[in-house]
Amino acid sequence: MRLTDYTDYSLRTLMYLGMHRERLVTIQDIADAYGISKSHLMKVVHQLGLSGLVETIRGRSGGLRLGKEPEEINIGDVVQGTEPDFVMVECFDRQTNECVLAPSCELHDVLRRATHAYLSVLQGVTLADLLRNSPSLRRITKVQVYPKEKLTAA
Repeated sequence: MRLTDYTDYSLRTLMYLGMHRERLVTIQDIADAYGISKSHLMKVVHQLGLSGLVETIRGRSGGLRLGKEPEEINIGDVVQGTEPDFVMVECFDRQTNECVLAPSCELHDVLRRATHAYLSVLQGVTLADLLRNSPSLRRITKVQVYPKEKLTAA
């Protein structure tokens, strides 16, 4: 199974925001850190904002931050909310299924169970779980950590 770029960017955005809870983050910060398109990221952030996962603050000093605590953000819910469907093979979609094997094929049930298991694993993971290696992730994305003095002055 392959996730869409949209879901990938959604997860990476949430991880980035989770790593930088001490400050507001811009879409440009995230795009630069991951080397991804700012215009695609704008669409992702807009939807994450509508869902309440991301809080957007407008204005000159604005930016983004998590809208919920990392422990409250379920990765399974994010993936199911951002993926258009989980149609693994043609026979998963009854309306367009033209597979001649469908009446007797066991593959459908096997793939259905595999998809269910995949989603079940994701349901057991929160954003907090993904952030366990936060210091290492910050180094990889070459993010500057701001001293507390700058945070209180802002």
